[in-house]
Amino acid sequence: MSLSRRGLLAAAAAAPLFATRGARAAAGDVIRSVPIGNLQVLDPIWTTAYITRNHAYMVWDTLFALDAANRPQPQMAEGYETSADGLTWTIRLRPGLEWHDGSTVRAADCVASIRRWGAKDGMGRALLAATDTLAPLDDHTFRLTLFRRIGFVIDALGKIDSNVPFMMPERLAQTGANTQIKEVVGSGPFRFVAGEWVPGAKVVYEKFDGYVPRSEPPSQAAGGKVVKVRRVESIYTPDAATAANGLVAGEFDLLESPPPDLVPLLRRAAGVTVEPDDPLGYQLFMLLNHLHPPFDSLDARRAVQMAVKQSDFLQATVGEGTPWRECAAAYGCTPGDDPGMQALGWPAYDPAAARALLAKSGYDGRKLVVLDPADNATLHPPALVAAQMLRDIGAAVDVQAMDWSTLIQRRASKAPADKGGWDVFITNATVTGIANPLLDIFAGQCEQAWYGWPCNRSAVDLAAEWAAETDAAKRQAIGRELERLIIADVTLIPLGQYRSLIAYRDRLSGIIPAPALFYWNVAVA
Repeated sequence: MSLSRRGLLAAAAAAPLFATRGARAAAGDVIRSVPIGNLQVLDPIWTTAYITRNHAYMVWDTLFALDAANRPQPQMAEGYETSADGLTWTIRLRPGLEWHDGSTVRAADCVASIRRWGAKDGMGRALLAATDTLAPLDDHTFRLTLFRRIGFVIDALGKIDSNVPFMMPERLAQTGANTQIKEVVGSGPFRFVAGEWVPGAKVVYEKFDGYVPRSEPPSQAAGGKVVKVRRVESIYTPDAATAANGLVAGEFDLLESPPPDLVPLLRRAAGVTVEPDDPLGYQLFMLLNHLHPPFDSLDARRAVQMAVKQSDFLQATVGEGTPWRECAAAYGCTPGDDPGMQALGWPAYDPAAARALLAKSGYDGRKLVVLDPADNATLHPPALVAAQMLRDIGAAVDVQAMDWSTLIQRRASKAPADKGGWDVFITNATVTGIANPLLDIFAGQCEQAWYGWPCNRSAVDLAAEWAAETDAAKRQAIGRELERLIIADVTLIPLGQYRSLIAYRDRLSGIIPAPALFYWNVAVA
């Protein structure tokens, strides 16, 4: 056991003393939390990274939002009307919406924001591909006219996961989708304090007094976003034991991603609660780089797929006491919908056959670069499992450790691995955020491919067929066919599902279960 782990044991045993001594004088109006990573990218349209998505929910708002039953509800929108043929959608903004710079939110801002989001996001692209016109009618109303009927207009505008269609001022939303915005101005319940942002250390948000919450009770991302604290300080703390010690001692209020190996100790610490935060949980999966050898070869990709034992990855990721399940479905497994691994064509676990197939693929012994986010308590362990799995089937491996924010930048490189690119990395996604072919950016193909850049034209055609279909049963059948194709082509490699946890001091109340960590409705005793 390391000294830091021993220190946590001691802190846990003495928790009441430390909590009293470490409590802050202004505990009632400030939350100090440890985020899931280092916030370097501020633009939630430019990146899909969850650390940026969580930041964006503090600052920006959405036209619609998913409630606890995953049904879209009006948020910035006061309401909307649809024509009888389903082609015309007229959306009205609710009164009192104000940007953090004091200006009024206008329909023109929303139109520009939808266009920018739609240039980047898969569901947004599908929406705009069916759009004839999108324009403001006045400062409070805009109209979307389709040239063909689709069944996901409000679902798209209310999606909860990356890329979320956050509304921005027109002057920012006119920035190209592949260029990062230079300024953070939202209309959400908190404002970003730019002068106190220290990349790699600290991000600060303050309550936006001009925000007018909805009257409904909070329900996941929907309802009234009532801020009950003056300030949220997000303190990047890459050392897991330091973060856990700080929570036990009362220096932190909340850990957004507690280290799995320390969860048992945190559960035993006085004054600390550890619980799941997302009702459906996360899918873990592996990305292979399809552009360069060896994984431009289907045989090499299938070799890795055959060597995957999901239970090994899940146990390393979440440890003991956290629910997990094996699942091969690209769009996730839910309690009422689990097709089964065999039905999707998932291969039998066979490391010996995997070794033979990798050799047959023409693999030349080059070192495979595995990106390891060493500061990410969730994704660091499965990266090491992946590296050892590759060694076991005869691959040479170069594990390159970095922080998660650096990995986010590195994964965008299309260069060969020995010239700044990569071969393998592990990531995760909420089950809510991958529930269909338009939401699941990670399984995109060709022009809409995510990092790894797979391209199977049959999958592109099937995804387009799914988007055009309005019958739910036919949609499900197309989705299953797509999932089988994703496994056959090894677009990505699902590693199973798990429930994520948060840990927080008992003086916090009102935390909303959701795929993202929301700080509205949270009070500090």
